[in-house]
Amino acid sequence: MSQEVKSTCCYCGVGCGVLIRSEGGVIIGVRGDPDHPANRGRLCTKGASLHLTAQGHGRLLHPAWRPTREQPVQRSDWATALDLAAERFAAIIREHGPDAVAFYISGQLLTEDYYVFNKLAKGLIGTNNVDTNSRLCMSSAVAGYKQTLGADAPPCCYEDIAAAGTLLIAGANPALAHPIVFRQIEDARAANPAMRIIVVDPRRSETAAIADLHLAIRPGTDIALFNAMLHVLIAEDRIDRDYIAAHTDGFAPLAELVGECTPQWAAAICGVAAEDIVRAARWFAGSGPALSLYCQGLNQSAHGTHNNAAIIHLHLATGQIGKPGAGPFSLTGQPNAMGGREVGGLANLLSAHRDLANPAHRAEVAALWGIPSVPARPGKAAVDLFKALASGEIKAVWIACTNPAQSLPNQAAVRAGLARAEFVVLQETFADTDTAAYADLLLPATGWGEKEGTVTNSERRITRLRSAVPAPGEARHDWQIVVDFGRRLGQKLGNPTVDRLFPYKTAEAIFTEHVATTRGRDLDIGGLSYALLEQRGPQQWPFPEGATSGRQRLYANGRFPTADGRARFVAVRHQATVEQPDAARPLSLLSGRLRDQWHGMSRTGLVPRLFNLDDEPCLAMNGDDMRQRQLADGDLVRVSGARGDIVVRVVADAGLAAGRCWLPMHWGSRFMNSAGVNALVGDAVDPHSQQPELKHVAVEVAAAGLTYPLAAIRRCADVGEALRLLDAARTLLPGFAYASAGLYGRASPLVVWRAAAAAPVGADLLARIDDCLGLAGDSGAITYRDARRGIDKKAVVDDGRLRGVRLAGETAALAWLRQALAEGELDAALLRFALAPLATPPVSAPPRRIVCKCADVSDDQILAATAAGADLAGLQESLKCGTFCGGCMPDIKRLLSEQVQQHPEAA
Repeated sequence: MSQEVKSTCCYCGVGCGVLIRSEGGVIIGVRGDPDHPANRGRLCTKGASLHLTAQGHGRLLHPAWRPTREQPVQRSDWATALDLAAERFAAIIREHGPDAVAFYISGQLLTEDYYVFNKLAKGLIGTNNVDTNSRLCMSSAVAGYKQTLGADAPPCCYEDIAAAGTLLIAGANPALAHPIVFRQIEDARAANPAMRIIVVDPRRSETAAIADLHLAIRPGTDIALFNAMLHVLIAEDRIDRDYIAAHTDGFAPLAELVGECTPQWAAAICGVAAEDIVRAARWFAGSGPALSLYCQGLNQSAHGTHNNAAIIHLHLATGQIGKPGAGPFSLTGQPNAMGGREVGGLANLLSAHRDLANPAHRAEVAALWGIPSVPARPGKAAVDLFKALASGEIKAVWIACTNPAQSLPNQAAVRAGLARAEFVVLQETFADTDTAAYADLLLPATGWGEKEGTVTNSERRITRLRSAVPAPGEARHDWQIVVDFGRRLGQKLGNPTVDRLFPYKTAEAIFTEHVATTRGRDLDIGGLSYALLEQRGPQQWPFPEGATSGRQRLYANGRFPTADGRARFVAVRHQATVEQPDAARPLSLLSGRLRDQWHGMSRTGLVPRLFNLDDEPCLAMNGDDMRQRQLADGDLVRVSGARGDIVVRVVADAGLAAGRCWLPMHWGSRFMNSAGVNALVGDAVDPHSQQPELKHVAVEVAAAGLTYPLAAIRRCADVGEALRLLDAARTLLPGFAYASAGLYGRASPLVVWRAAAAAPVGADLLARIDDCLGLAGDSGAITYRDARRGIDKKAVVDDGRLRGVRLAGETAALAWLRQALAEGELDAALLRFALAPLATPPVSAPPRRIVCKCADVSDDQILAATAAGADLAGLQESLKCGTFCGGCMPDIKRLLSEQVQQHPEAA
């Protein structure tokens, strides 16, 4: 018998509610929770595919260890593994002190997991060396809120999107990174056609395409733009002087500074028209409530804190905060980065928004935990933590639920640090991440659908999660692993209070203690409990004891969580990106996200249909820049920076100005033969937030000179077979100057492998490729060889159907072969084209357009169903199109209308 359990999506910080359907201890389906306030039943492509990631492939199921780094992992048991970890950590702490160990954790952990990690490091061991991958995405937003408003507390809610008159979207592409928020933007625009949308982005992104005004500024010039907008507001007396006088400090020095920041001055710096800057300022102040949405484009900068402060200034100067439709709204990157911030899960924070630098706050936490003191010395933030591993200052690191060997900047240095570390523990759901190769001890943790606890989304809304299925193998909940390890470590360190520090038997006990730490703080949740969250659903904070609901918007009364209750203006000045283009590296490389992939793809990389739009890493580039370098669409190029180079395929993008290029951040060593874009990016950080400048690096792009292409496509019976073959295909990646491996699929899942070399490869290597892709042997094989031109092709046929193709020396037919194989059938009449050099499909294999990307439904499927009599409800029932995010509904209705016009008798 199947059952449904309420949970949330484990991807971005929108915090969408989901209903997980399971049967016999196995997750078999997922749908949006219509009662969850964040999404009201909608899901994006990633969320709609979550159940397809829960089938067990690649899971870490048992503790394992390596006697040496050169040896394969050996299975262990929990007692042995945790005793080993406790002994190694204890020995290092005794010899080198508590700051010789560190913990690097994740915004994908639950709040309860985060809480015990923080207590383990700061309360038991006595080190503040506990940081998180939220440092890479949200720490500048934290610091920006604290510098101006006094606390790390986004003051807005999702309902403000519908209430806004002007929407300023800066350094964010919610169409891809936060799709359900983007659906709300589309709904708001449809309901209020007068809404003004301003998008600030160096690239004409999918979000910029709907803007009334797109300010395609030069990378890193956000402060110049916002200061110039403030200049216009002041010069035209569009500010709220009464609000400024009553509720803020520091305006006069900032006003003097921006007096020099004219629109003409900013236009020269930003590369946009001065009149567009004036227009943006006037719309912000004069077109109804103004709401700002911003994310990594502002945060991932060496001056990210001040980027955030500069946009917040616009709200404070106009009194556009604490009101419906108004305020600075930082979009959270990860599903529980906010929860981690609530419990102090960064090297400079303590529980409940307390600051490590504040002696009173340290004393409060020590009293709450029942320990003599909390260490005063700041811990190492993420970038410095891995530098300290490389220098030997930190000897051991415990990594949980994150993949620094792919996500951190300056990958060569990060991997060198991991290699030098004396002891690396990886607490993970998946066994094959890039970081797993450096682990001495691997500990299996539960994943999505298996965990129980709470998360907090971008609008401060706390959701209670229940496990839908039991833990697989010997996997344990993250908090259970930490508590067990903490007790063992405390005993080895001779700490008599360790049992009092970690008394927890349930996640609820941890949440109850966390609640107690928040009482009287800005995020007071003294009125929340698991029971209340279960009965009344997700709730926003603050929710103090005695409250009947959480607070939708903060600062409506003009009081801020500062010493005097007043917000602060900060005199921020324009700063350039750390790396400036020059003659050797004249291009600005930007990094970003794709809609259908998440982080390093350890989870989304399990779903073939999530590769259907992008199945290899491609560099997007301005067409003029390509022509200057004699490059064409599809060429392989070498992208060179100060820290090395990578080889990828290039495509023209009309949305990029000359001098700019763009590369997704998801691909790492599991899907290509390098660490990806983060191999190029430098590790300079913001001095206030310690967040690295991941968004920008100066590069040069040139033809890679790899003129011998190779490719293989293999149709598989099911996803399990595809994933096993993908693992085999990955072993081929290091042998080529360019190589990528991924999936693709609709009716049939495919493995797609590509590579290139400078000269034809030998028969032995071709045989190895065939073997890895399941194309070995002569049975059912059709071959074509042209030794003079170095062409060697092979197609394998089973019962008249094409099983797969390996191409070497010429690969023009790759794209249409991939489509035909993905449809599950290849007409026997087309088999003769399998080895032909065809860049376009034969007439009998027309291209299909995917209309509903969430359910992977094409236009021809919809037309076939409507021809058979299906109406909208029938399409939704049979094909599931239009039942997830809703973004495809206009296209579906258009197709239905066309069908009625062509066949009115069927209407």
